[in-house]
Amino acid sequence: MSGTFLGMPAFPEAAREAVADPVLRANLRHATHTIREKRARAVAELDDWALLREAGKAIKDRTLRHLDTYLVQLEEAVTAAGGTVHWAADAAEANRVVTGLVKATGEREVVKVKSMATQEIGLNEALEAEGISAYETDLAELIVQLGEDRPSHILVPAIHRNRGEIRDIFRDRMADWGRPAPDDLTDAPADLAEAARLHLREKFLRAKVGISGANFMVAETGTLVVVESEGNGRMCLTLPETLISVVGIEKVVPTWRDLEVFLQTLPRSSTAERMNPYTSMWTGTADADGPGAFHLVLLDNGRTGALADEVGRQALRCIRCSACLNVCPVYERAGGHAYGSVYPGPIGAILTPQLRGTASDIDASLPYASSLCGACYDVCPVAIDIPEVLVHLRGEVAGRGGKGHRLERAAMRAATWLLDHPGALATGERLASATRAAHPSRPPGAGAWTEGRDLPELPERSFRDWWKRNRA
Repeated sequence: MSGTFLGMPAFPEAAREAVADPVLRANLRHATHTIREKRARAVAELDDWALLREAGKAIKDRTLRHLDTYLVQLEEAVTAAGGTVHWAADAAEANRVVTGLVKATGEREVVKVKSMATQEIGLNEALEAEGISAYETDLAELIVQLGEDRPSHILVPAIHRNRGEIRDIFRDRMADWGRPAPDDLTDAPADLAEAARLHLREKFLRAKVGISGANFMVAETGTLVVVESEGNGRMCLTLPETLISVVGIEKVVPTWRDLEVFLQTLPRSSTAERMNPYTSMWTGTADADGPGAFHLVLLDNGRTGALADEVGRQALRCIRCSACLNVCPVYERAGGHAYGSVYPGPIGAILTPQLRGTASDIDASLPYASSLCGACYDVCPVAIDIPEVLVHLRGEVAGRGGKGHRLERAAMRAATWLLDHPGALATGERLASATRAAHPSRPPGAGAWTEGRDLPELPERSFRDWWKRNRA
């Protein structure tokens, strides 16, 4: 993954700061509760939701088992339809490919469809370094860009902002990027949307290059699919002369028929809609319609490494609905920025460490950014067992040692020996009970365990002694 978010503090430290912000917590609480309640109603309308969920899981698992075959099939289909396929092993290679393609057109600005993959690789920054301006056109992404902010949610990147904050951002920054906001702009949603529409319209009509991601790629036809709610994405996909799509290799599905499942589960899980207002599909190029040049950049960037992990690979099933974020008690309180990645919340806690590794403090801390309550698994439309992967990744982090884990292993070895020697255990129990008045509530060296809890008070006698007196 890109290093865009590297250098941030580990999750516990970042979360502590976020939790202390009452405005942020209020914004998150209101937004996540609203979204998840609507989602629950939309899902309840389908009697076969459990079957759709299982079908989505099966399709994704089958695709991942034969990913090499389907990617080659996809490349052949896209090429036959007039497109050009590029393979990118990592973020640096993907950025080189995209910036090279844009520079070859002679253009110095692009319009972008909301894309997690381009955020993952830090494409906007790479384009800026080459003198190319990238304009986000999704409303929430526009808010983040104008506010020089970072996205904090997969579906609603500006979920941490309220309407008043958005109004102020539009008033202060829109003029720097193009058409200014109206002087009498209010914080009414309709007024904010209209200001964004007028600001973006001139960019749609002027831009010659569009950049997108894709929700799905169909191997048998070479078709790419983007689902959205605003229509801004469709403007980017149809008006420019050149379209460049950067897509993770896990987004492929084998057949057109497979889309039937995901076009039912994705909108209900993400926006609580029965179907997305805009579902755009394109296959290569056409002489009389849409862009005349189409480039597909297939992005690995750690995905094949995740694929090799039999437990962790299920994270690659993710269809980016964000349902797990909206039910997560940790995300609701800490927000997305605390995760230090473009992928926040429960799915980010298992996906980011696999894509980026766990060498940094923040990546090593992500598998612990969960209460393991299981709500994320319950709502996942492709049945990713996020708690299982979290525990698996915790084992990997602990197995490598490092801060805290060496002490933990030493304590476990000591406990193992003690439990294997009943006489020593009995002596230790009596000694602990006899000195219980001097025990600290938070013993030194165990801060990670006792920071949020006190040790229980020891009884006057151990259970072993009680049993001897009363049952022997």
